[in-house]
Amino acid sequence: MRKEEKELTIEQKLKVLYELQRVNSKIDELRTLAGELPQEVKDMSDEVEGLKTRLTNIENDIKDLETKISDRRVQIENDNASISRYKEQQNNVRNNREFDNLSKEIEFQTLDIELCQKRIKEHTAALEQLHAEKIKTTSDIEERTVDLTNKRADLDSILAETKEQTETLILKTTDLERQIDDRLLSAFKRIRKNARNGLAVVTVERDSCGGCHSKIPAQRQLDIRMHKKIIVCEFCGRILVDPDIEHIK
Repeated sequence: MRKEEKELTIEQKLKVLYELQRVNSKIDELRTLAGELPQEVKDMSDEVEGLKTRLTNIENDIKDLETKISDRRVQIENDNASISRYKEQQNNVRNNREFDNLSKEIEFQTLDIELCQKRIKEHTAALEQLHAEKIKTTSDIEERTVDLTNKRADLDSILAETKEQTETLILKTTDLERQIDDRLLSAFKRIRKNARNGLAVVTVERDSCGGCHSKIPAQRQLDIRMHKKIIVCEFCGRILVDPDIEHIK
């Protein structure tokens, strides 16, 4: 990696490290934002697909019940036809035994009609419930599809926006990294990788480390403000800078 020909002072190095941290943190924010939306879109898409599957199942159940109701009505027609035929035959019987057998058949067909009517009533009630579920599920699909379309539009917009911003910021990090010697840059990346939220450089806030919030002795704070050496937090290992570092030219 090519470095700047002129060696930077400690103060300048701290300034570059601070700027490098700010740029990397911004990249992290953009990636986090872009990283959450795809999962939201995927979850919503899965939900819509689940609702569509549910709708298909409901429609299949409706068809099945309609077929059963139709079959039961056909059965009733057949039973009524049989009853009429058996009654006609009773007028031409030769003995009581034949009459009783026909009476039993009529009774059986009558019971079958009653059973069919009961099943039709049950199926009709279930059918009404399924139609209500179909209406609600269809409404849910339409509503969630609109939400999904809007969320996808947000994602596409953010991806387009963050892509351009991220590429610009990455170019900036490359420029900043060129100004730092390999040993210091390697230490920065190592600290950043192991630190929470990727913070390798933090400012002193209220006499404490901006990373782990541990108290910093007054003399150490003075050394930090002097910008004469690179000082790390003895508790979390982050590089410490004073808040005024960003105003240094």
